[in-house]
Amino acid sequence: MTAITPPAAPAGTTRPARRTQARVVTVLTYAAALVLGAFSVAPLVWMVLTSIKPRAEILTRDPVFWPSEPQWGRYVDVLERGFSGYLTNSLTVAAATTVLGVTVAALAGYSLARLQVGLKRYLLLVVLATQMFPMVVLIIPLFAVMRNLGLLDSLVGLVIAYLSFTTPLAVWILRGFFASIPDDLEDAALVDGCTRFGAIRRIVVPLAGPGIAASSIFVFIAAWNEFLFALTFVKQDSLRTLPVALQSLVGRAGADNGAIMATSVLFTLPVVVFFLLVHRRMTSGMVAGAVKG
Repeated sequence: MTAITPPAAPAGTTRPARRTQARVVTVLTYAAALVLGAFSVAPLVWMVLTSIKPRAEILTRDPVFWPSEPQWGRYVDVLERGFSGYLTNSLTVAAATTVLGVTVAALAGYSLARLQVGLKRYLLLVVLATQMFPMVVLIIPLFAVMRNLGLLDSLVGLVIAYLSFTTPLAVWILRGFFASIPDDLEDAALVDGCTRFGAIRRIVVPLAGPGIAASSIFVFIAAWNEFLFALTFVKQDSLRTLPVALQSLVGRAGADNGAIMATSVLFTLPVVVFFLLVHRRMTSGMVAGAVKG
């Protein structure tokens, strides 16, 4: 019997060489990640440092990186000006828009993905077409509707206005996630005695968790950063949201750059916290789906 000998390894592919190449690739990957991370975090760090700099060190010919005397009391001054109320208004509107928008989008997305709805293709085109129009086009019609319903100068009216441009894209996103879930899982739950709603709650929604998390992030950030509708529909000072209130720090006589940066830090923190909370659910859902197959 003739012995079978394994083919000889080509030159330059020895184990030490492969280890060296792998280490080089790893080092370059981490270096690129560090550079990209530093590039992304640098504006946030500069914003935080500027918020505690003395006024004389903010606008200088030679930039000052670290403040000589940190002005931590500037955050207290900003909150005492009424920005805590504006922050509460923004949180209320963004949270309500996220809960209502994602709930409606989940129901509509499931219906368009699972149920035999008449003219489904045309409904999807209508949902997608709503994203083709800029929000400026919607201001006058929405203003007329809000005035006739008595919802001007109201946070409820602002939530309804935000739903008009956040819900359609969330419907499109969630429809794709629901369509990717195998029908057999839901059919098995129905055979085991679950109702349609029970199968949705126990099977479909947990598997669509990453999509719901992604939609929640999109809706929350869009509602949190919105400026034009809030400026147009709300005139009462106590009902202003934080983006509109932030504009009041810029006047004809000049701008209070330290207060602007301090307010911007407070404006950024809720978004970061919300993203971290929802991102954990999104990643855990993706990993669970990969493990369960």
